[in-house]
Amino acid sequence: MRLDKYLKVSRLIKRRTVAAEAADGGHITVNGKVAKPSTDVKVGDRLVLSFGQHKTEVEVLSVQETVRKDDAGGMYREI
Repeated sequence: MRLDKYLKVSRLIKRRTVAAEAADGGHITVNGKVAKPSTDVKVGDRLVLSFGQHKTEVEVLSVQETVRKDDAGGMYREI
């Protein structure tokens, strides 16, 4: 699944366009490498989202095309 879509479906970022802009701006890394919006996300990948002084590091637990709002938190684990 594309990185920008994963961030939107998992609700780490509210909108896909915002997720794409964050990736283009170099604010997101996948397994230690700066990622593009089209980067493929797989189970086990580690994502780091950096916005100003705030950093969020998560591990991908599942990749699903659609998920209910209540179940979105189960797609990743914060590290």
